[in-house]
Amino acid sequence: MLLGGLFKLAGRASWGVGDPALREAGMLEVESRAMAYDLPAIRWPKPWPGDYLTAMRVATWADAQGAGTAFAFAAGRRLFLRGRDLSREDECAAAAEEAGLDGIAALRAAADPEVKRALRAATDAAFARGVIGVPTVAVGDELFWGDDRLEEAATRLRSAATA
Repeated sequence: MLLGGLFKLAGRASWGVGDPALREAGMLEVESRAMAYDLPAIRWPKPWPGDYLTAMRVATWADAQGAGTAFAFAAGRRLFLRGRDLSREDECAAAAEEAGLDGIAALRAAADPEVKRALRAATDAAFARGVIGVPTVAVGDELFWGDDRLEEAATRLRSAATA
């Protein structure tokens, strides 16, 4: 789903835009949680956030190719470990190639009307389900939004698995 599209449907915006103090506090909180999870340091791309429409269209196409997870990891590493700007087509193509896909084919797919429709449909479906941001984890009908709620989602999932 396209986060910007979700925000538009909900009539809201990211904490990463607008108030500079809120943005700085949010970035520091994300960095702090990454350290707590023993993840590598975040290297924020400039600009951040950017226009990730092409990247999300490539992700939609990659998922249809069976490489959605690989593309998500490659794109995430480029974005937050290397500080690369995924609003740039060459960065999207490079992430696709890191995921084992053809970068040129990925960019062509991003312009395909069917891929555009699929991304829009996924965004509309997420909004209809009640998704308000990312990450959102669904455990049954219950949604857990935010990386600060991942532990709670994992606990609920374990409880559901043993029930």
